[in-house]
Amino acid sequence: MSNQQPLRILLSRATADRLRERVEKVLDGRPHELLIAEATRGHAHGNADIAYISREVTGSSTKHVLTESLEAFYESLRASPSLQWVHVHSAGLDRPIFPELIARGVKVTPSSGANAEPVMQNALAGLLALARHFPELMRAQRENRWLKAGELTMPRDLRGQKAVIVGWGVIGQGLGKLLRALGLRVSVVRSSAQAVEGADECVAFEDMASILGDADWLVLACPLTERTRFLVDGAMLAALPARACLINVARGEVVREAELIAALREGRLAGAYLDVYEHEPLAAESPLWQLPNVIATPHSAGHSDGNAGRVDGIFLDFLGRWAADHP
Repeated sequence: MSNQQPLRILLSRATADRLRERVEKVLDGRPHELLIAEATRGHAHGNADIAYISREVTGSSTKHVLTESLEAFYESLRASPSLQWVHVHSAGLDRPIFPELIARGVKVTPSSGANAEPVMQNALAGLLALARHFPELMRAQRENRWLKAGELTMPRDLRGQKAVIVGWGVIGQGLGKLLRALGLRVSVVRSSAQAVEGADECVAFEDMASILGDADWLVLACPLTERTRFLVDGAMLAALPARACLINVARGEVVREAELIAALREGRLAGAYLDVYEHEPLAAESPLWQLPNVIATPHSAGHSDGNAGRVDGIFLDFLGRWAADHP
């Protein structure tokens, strides 16, 4: 064991400080070195075998706008010819760096399920806020204005309404259970039309329009793939009744944003709760900030103080398996 090449793991300083003892326990005496990513570009670190992209690494960056520290981390990944495995704190692997790494033969693993509950809760909160006309009520609150009974827009009963959930992973299934408990009918759109438990009907992505005609809610909780990219365009929105609302906690590129804005402005869609956008951060001049029938949040649905611990646990579990498979 003493002659064994040390396993080199690239991570942020905060992550290294937090996990140092647990990594040692998982590796059980195997020689290893924690490589700390430099904070500035142009300082790529030495050759890593493994990398852990934690929330501290991505920081305030988005898929489209990278912080300097994240660019530096990416440089270190590119400068590591021995890199074999990268673990990511997010559930999605749609940042451009990941296909690049996979093309090199690097294994890339997501933290599937780590933030499923917060995302599910946000989606439900957005749906309920729209159903109960919270945007209208909060505008009146900001204006110090008491809405009389006759001035209120009457909410429709949720019981009996139809929700179409796109994506049947942990988030979609959890939402389906919650919505059924509230009395909604649940239809599912997923990779195949094979029936799933808890759904009144199930169709493949390509046949989604066929079940939208009587939908009240279109809930997007799917990964971004070639089959789901811009799945919801003007034609798909036109298949929905004007009373319907859109909930998007998936990825912004699942929706053609300009066509969504047009439908919302023209009253062809009743409202939307959006946490993700075609380009992030959402531009200050985007109409989505000011449309009265839109709730817009800054890709924060998955945020929760328990996420870091759950993601660390997934990484350490994978690390133990990886070390066992790579003696």
